[in-house]
Amino acid sequence: MPGISKQEDRYLRNLLVHGARSIVIRAAQKDDRLSHWSNKIRAARGFNKAVANKMARIGWAVLVNKINYQVA
Repeated sequence: MPGISKQEDRYLRNLLVHGARSIVIRAAQKDDRLSHWSNKIRAARGFNKAVANKMARIGWAVLVNKINYQVA
């Protein structure tokens, strides 16, 4: 799946970035695998892009495979 550029759907990109911010803010307070991963990505790529790409890939996989997303 290709990345979502600034020329693509602004609304979808905006939703992904806001979702990413929510995860990154909560990750600072937790000590689990996802939090460690998001903190590492945030340090490398910056706050806004920290997990937006990961969320897009998860959403794409859920739609393509027609499965329910389960939070572990």
